Amino acid sequence: MKAPFPWFGGKSKVAGLVWERFGNVNNYVEPFFGSGAILLGRPRLSGTETVNDKDCYLANFWRAIQAAPQEVADWADWPVNEADLQARHVWLLNQVEFRQRVLDNPHYYDTQVAGWWVWGLCQWIGGAWCDQNRPMDSDHRPPRRMPRPFTPGVWIRGHDDIYDYFLALAQRLRGVRVLCGEWHRVLGPSQTTALGLTGVLLDPPYSIRRAGEAVYGQDDRDVAHQVREWAIEHGWNPGLRIALCGCEGEHQMPADWTSVMWDHSMGYSEHGEGQGRKREIVWFSPYCLQAIQISAFGD
Repeated sequence: MKAPFPWFGGKSKVAGLVWERFGNVNNYVEPFFGSGAILLGRPRLSGTETVNDKDCYLANFWRAIQAAPQEVADWADWPVNEADLQARHVWLLNQVEFRQRVLDNPHYYDTQVAGWWVWGLCQWIGGAWCDQNRPMDSDHRPPRRMPRPFTPGVWIRGHDDIYDYFLALAQRLRGVRVLCGEWHRVLGPSQTTALGLTGVLLDPPYSIRRAGEAVYGQDDRDVAHQVREWAIEHGWNPGLRIALCGCEGEHQMPADWTSVMWDHSMGYSEHGEGQGRKREIVWFSPYCLQAIQISAFGD
């Protein structure tokens, strides 16, 4: 499955590779959930799954989809309308009380906010959608695309209508724990190795970007370096299989880590042999499965 919205830095093309290296782990943790491409691409479901994101609109969407997919679809089922896009953007930014409730209560969700947020995200051009630090761009932004007749503005991937799609997402996310906060709060022993063999997917905001470029509602260029240090510090643990995502030239990892380079247009290749316009890298910790282990044991 895939998320019903676009997301900068999505990892759907490498989801299969990550699960080959993780295997069928007892526990899975993703501190920067985003569009959830890796979790939604998991081939076999088992054990505990915990995801987190600091963006309260994003966390609210996934919580609301879990609990009330039809209500979210009701709010998201609306044609592309530029005036509505601008008005809903302003309305969403003014929901200050909502943002605090999402942070204070792990069970709270708002289906109207979720539906309008995903509807707008699928049409907005650029990175300022529901960004409190950049409430409105100076230029007038038209819809991202025009929909097919009688379809909503939301991207419907592989389903005939939005209601079936959101229900399928709810079924997949039924047992997933969705948190909203700082990344490191889900990486303590009680959330990882205490629950068994754990796969940790680290996909922080890229630190290497053009000057002034902001693409996330909650953005921090320094956090990638903090995440790298955590990964190196814990890579020795046989109870952890860690994958760190980043761009070419962003991280220097120890020699016992392996890497795969890939790009959005051409896929990936082993040992950094990929060619393409936008090359990214996934680094795997020493206890991740290697190709020979995958073929021999298939776990």
